Parts: sequence; structure tokens; C-alpha cells
Amino acid sequence: MQPANMAYDRAITVFSPDGRLFQVEYAREAVKRGTTTVGLKYKDGVVLIVDKRITSHLIEPGSIEKIFAIDKHIGCATSGLVADARALIDRARVDAQINEITYNERIQVKTLVKNICDFKQTYTQYGGVRPFGTALLVAGHDNTGARLFATDPSGALMEYKASSEGAGRNGAMSYFEEKYKLGISMEEAVDMGIKALHKGTEGKLNPTATEIGIVGKDVDFYILPENETKEFVKKAIGGN
Repeated sequence: MQPANMAYDRAITVFSPDGRLFQVEYAREAVKRGTTTVGLKYKDGVVLIVDKRITSHLIEPGSIEKIFAIDKHIGCATSGLVADARALIDRARVDAQINEITYNERIQVKTLVKNICDFKQTYTQYGGVRPFGTALLVAGHDNTGARLFATDPSGALMEYKASSEGAGRNGAMSYFEEKYKLGISMEEAVDMGIKALHKGTEGKLNPTATEIGIVGKDVDFYILPENETKEFVKKAIGGN
């Protein structure tokens, strides 16, 4: 940080002369240091895959949560500060239930994502708070079809056919740019997602530390059992 910019580094509400909010940019750095997550659409749904990045054999892999169900038809994968993500997910779950109670129908995926991002944006605007240091890949299926959104600490959102967040984003995205195509099957999507994640983690993907979530038409969001996940990973990249 240049000395001339130090004054703009102190508060979330102060823009630098070149129009930057440094605290938001630092929150993005927290995401870039997070575990790699990927998401991609298949013909009738969306697949989410995460690398839990287990740093010690003493850690119980099941205790690390990176994929969460928000509603029956919506799930998300997190990258960055997991504690921040849990707070957002709890709020999203309440929004989804309020919508169902009020309108007697499931919330639209895009509506829920906008609600999350509106909340994230307020934490870039007021003193005494900090931005959420997490990015969410939100996957769901509603009457508009399969949807996949990425959220940013600034409160921005973008819809993708395939996307990635975290430390290995560049490698995973380059793989998707080269290989992804519309209309693939669920099995093909899982295989492609694992290979993209493998590239994003520079070949260090651990089958035990991998988690897969799936949602689709007439398929409520669910997380694959560990034995099925290991089989998919071994089939895609080999290994023990």
C-alpha cells in the first residue's frame, strides 16, 4: 500500500481518489485465499463440487462444511471465511421460508441471490462493519430452469453456465473455457467439475476431502455420500 493511500485504507466508507474501497478489495483477497469451489450446469440441473483442503490427518473431514442446503431446490458452495458464509446462509434460509409461508411457493433462485447480495452490499456502506469475506456459488432449479450464480463481497452477482471461486479459480475457469458445453448429462458434469477442480488445485485433489452437491428438475438438493464421491473422483482423475 502506498503511503498516499493509507488514509483510505482505514474505513469501509471512504473511497480512494481512484474510486476504490480498499476493505472490499481485501475481502476479495480472503476469497482468493479460500478453498477452491466449482459449479456447472448440466441438462436439467446444477452440480457443485468443493475441495475441503484438509491440512492435517487429525481433522475429521466430515466436520468441515463447504456445501450447504438453503432450501429444497437451492444449495450453495462457499469460498473464503466459512463463519461469514454461515451467517449469510442462515439469513438466506429464513428468506426462503418467509417467501414460502407468504406466497405458498418456493422462492425464485435469482430473487434469493439478490436478497443475499443486497444484504452483503449494506456491509460495504456503513461505518463500524466490515464486508463479508466470502463468495457463494448458489445453485438451484425453479420454473425458469437450472440457475447458477456467483456472489462477490461487494454485493455484486453474476450468472454462469460454469464458474469457480477460491484459490484455484484461474485454473478451473481455463478448463471450463476449453471443455464446457451445453446439454451434458449429470455424470458428465460431475466428471468435468472434478477435473476442473483437480486442475485448480494443481493436481492435489484428495478424494476424501472432496464434496459434491447436486440439484435438478424434480431432484431436491442433496450432497452425495462419501463413497459415491470417492468413486466419481477416482473415475475422473484416478488415485488411491
